[in-house]
Amino acid sequence: MYSGSTFNAYSGHVLGAHQRIDRIARRQLNALLPNNSFPKIKTILRFEGNDGPDGVKRKSPAKDEPWHYIQPFDLEDTQLIDLIEDHYARLVSSLQAKDEVRAAFEAAWLAHAIVDGLTPAHHYPYEEKLVELRSGRGIEDRTTLSKKLLMPGSSASEQVKNNWKMWGPKGLFTTHAAFEAGFAIILAPLDKYGKKPTADRLANFEAKPLAQWFREQAQHVARMELYDAFYKTGWTIPLARRIRNQLVPELIQSVALVWYGAALEAEQLKVRK
Repeated sequence: MYSGSTFNAYSGHVLGAHQRIDRIARRQLNALLPNNSFPKIKTILRFEGNDGPDGVKRKSPAKDEPWHYIQPFDLEDTQLIDLIEDHYARLVSSLQAKDEVRAAFEAAWLAHAIVDGLTPAHHYPYEEKLVELRSGRGIEDRTTLSKKLLMPGSSASEQVKNNWKMWGPKGLFTTHAAFEAGFAIILAPLDKYGKKPTADRLANFEAKPLAQWFREQAQHVARMELYDAFYKTGWTIPLARRIRNQLVPELIQSVALVWYGAALEAEQLKVRK
């Protein structure tokens, strides 16, 4: 998902989907847990944009670069869920230790992974298609920006063909980027958006392991078939309304719920000690 510029410290001031979602989710957390000791939103947003997961893509391509894609119905695809569980555990530990900076980092990167994992564009088999366009080469050797930008090929004509499928109309990257840019524009005017999670949704979250809950959320979003609709028609008013009214509240409340779970777990562990 688009997180604003990754070249300076001011990302998200105008456009930045992750920053906008985090701000509203932080307010919802206050409604769920008044007087909490969770990091302030200003500290959390220090770890977005240039210092967030998207910034790594420019700073050190293919090295420790988070891969926030998931096939919701493939139960063997656990890479993103494992990452989310790891950030969650570290967030709980940091909250217990009252390490605000570390907790803010984990909160930001956890929220980023959740939002990406619940974004329809991240349910597309991007890695599989990218390997095809790279003539079978894996994604791990894209260690420079030029290697990330230019598709290889066994011949000049194949290279042109692969790059067209990547960067041309309805290309792999152009479609992905157009969806996320449009989403960021939809989010841009929003400030206070939606209500806090209902009691039923809260109970559903608390009753399940994080991994199970997240996969079910991803499957729910996948069933909306929003990315399929976008690929066929591009941005339309009805699609934008569906994104705004159905997907956006889902993403915001999901971040608020996971932050709520971590804050509550940290407090409960303190009581046991």
